[in-house]
Amino acid sequence: MTLPETMSPTPQQHAQPSRRRQHGADDYLVLSELNPRMVIDHLDDEELPLHVLTFGSVREICPKCHTHQLKLVLRQQTVRVAHLFCADCESCYDAHYPNGTPALTI
Repeated sequence: MTLPETMSPTPQQHAQPSRRRQHGADDYLVLSELNPRMVIDHLDDEELPLHVLTFGSVREICPKCHTHQLKLVLRQQTVRVAHLFCADCESCYDAHYPNGTPALTI
């Protein structure tokens, strides 16, 4: 299913208050590209497929390829650092808020 980038709200949507969180100026994320070799443990044989779980997409678009939403990758068996990942260009990013607070730590 293809949706246009901007959709006009239906009359019912105008009548109901939005449940979506409104994002303020300080709510966006600052992304810093990470070296994938520092984020993911590579096996000795890099030709073997690497199985990494992602935990859904975030609203940020990849700053490198500008085509795909980034996916959240949390620490796991082969992942050293929680990060955002672009499946298209295979780039890894750290994320923090404009005030410097890390966005991917618990």
